[in-house]
Amino acid sequence: MSKQAVIVGAGPAGISAAIYLVRAGFPVQVIYRDAGALGKAEAIENYYGFEEPIKGDALFERGLMQARRLGVECIQDEVVGLSWGDKLTILTKSGQYPGDVIILATGAARIAPKIEGLKRLEGYGVSYCAVCDAFFYRQKDVAVIGNGEYALHEAMELVGTSKSVTIFTQGREPEFSVPDVPNLSIDKRKINRLNGENSLESLELEDGSIFPVSGLFVAIGVAGSSDFARKVGAEVEGARIVVNEDCATTIDGLYACGDCVGGMLQVAKAVYDGARAASHAIKYLRNL
Repeated sequence: MSKQAVIVGAGPAGISAAIYLVRAGFPVQVIYRDAGALGKAEAIENYYGFEEPIKGDALFERGLMQARRLGVECIQDEVVGLSWGDKLTILTKSGQYPGDVIILATGAARIAPKIEGLKRLEGYGVSYCAVCDAFFYRQKDVAVIGNGEYALHEAMELVGTSKSVTIFTQGREPEFSVPDVPNLSIDKRKINRLNGENSLESLELEDGSIFPVSGLFVAIGVAGSSDFARKVGAEVEGARIVVNEDCATTIDGLYACGDCVGGMLQVAKAVYDGARAASHAIKYLRNL
């Protein structure tokens, strides 16, 4: 049976990695949500091979077409997690994708919301990984901030162990179907401030009311590469995934490349990173 490679992200880093892997004879799945930051670029003229500037979304589409032509399976879906059982497995809204090699290439991580007290209480009640930290909030009241599938995924990781879980959508409508779970609730009010000296004690909401909680899990927007890395215990520094010169993380079979590992946030660097990650992933797969 062929060894499977799964890549998260279809930007320059992810597609470059996919091209190297599929040309080496391995089946490759690329899972992506959208064009990300590349799709927002009005014009790119500092990358090799284009006589005229090219729009970011056009370059993104060219990359997808190139990968598909070579036999890469490109799947548009939202990735919500990464698990580690018999194999590393990417979890999406609609399925699961196990891989003998996983390459994270979703770009730079999201910016945390600007809420008073949040930065100060990181690690003292504020967490970015339910899988990592749910154990510390057994039979306690906790909250999740976010209104997308990622927020729901984090909440569902918590409902089995926490006393209660409340998803705060910050004034937005939930982008998910609310499951019928006894200790899960939705609150559309905005969080204005976090209270607590040495640890999180409560949330102050926009109407001035106080909502007691012991933990707050940040899951705004969609999950990024560093979020996935944290879930399986790979080393991260802030929003950057720590990799060695082979683009390998501290977890066997898990690689990362592009903006999520730091350095110049440029197409040229992302393409190089993708090629480098894939080259070493190929060696890894051939030695399995």
